[in-house]
Amino acid sequence: MTKRKLVILASGTGSNTLNIIGYFKGTNIAEVILIASNKKNAGVLNIASEFGIKSYLLEKNNFSQGMDFLELLKEINPDLIILAGFLLKVPAHIVEAFPNRIINIHPALLPKYGGNGMYGHFVHEAVYENNENESGITIHYVNSHYDEGAVIFQKSVPINLADTPTSIESKVRKLEIECFPLQIELLLRAKYD
Repeated sequence: MTKRKLVILASGTGSNTLNIIGYFKGTNIAEVILIASNKKNAGVLNIASEFGIKSYLLEKNNFSQGMDFLELLKEINPDLIILAGFLLKVPAHIVEAFPNRIINIHPALLPKYGGNGMYGHFVHEAVYENNENESGITIHYVNSHYDEGAVIFQKSVPINLADTPTSIESKVRKLEIECFPLQIELLLRAKYD
């Protein structure tokens, strides 16, 4: 298998990004070649610097309406574009240019607790408030609607009466770390082997 090119879009500290970089480091499977963020102080940009990975700051208007980032992506021609805690909606012109090559991880079992504004602690608080008996992760393709693309993978974790939004988040986070890089590898192998 040819080493595949990964682009990661993230808005926060970059824990999933760091996990993905570590998983593929030293393998011939894939490598992260670009990390883009919509926040100039995002920790994920420090990770890019630390690992010598090219980074790109996405200006909101330029991202949603401009063509600069799309042109950069076309030049790179990534095998997968991975949203790892990325809070902006991917504009239609980018989704259309990379059909079935943009994936997202969501900290709930979609279609529950998805959509605009449902991320991070907001998801875990909603799960808690609704007395759900399970939560989990969903890895899905990105389309032109928040969290509505075809599901690639889901895994659940039980929730009990002693759980809080913080403990639910911890359980879901553990699933992300365990599952996300492996599912990326499996997806790459299914697409390109």
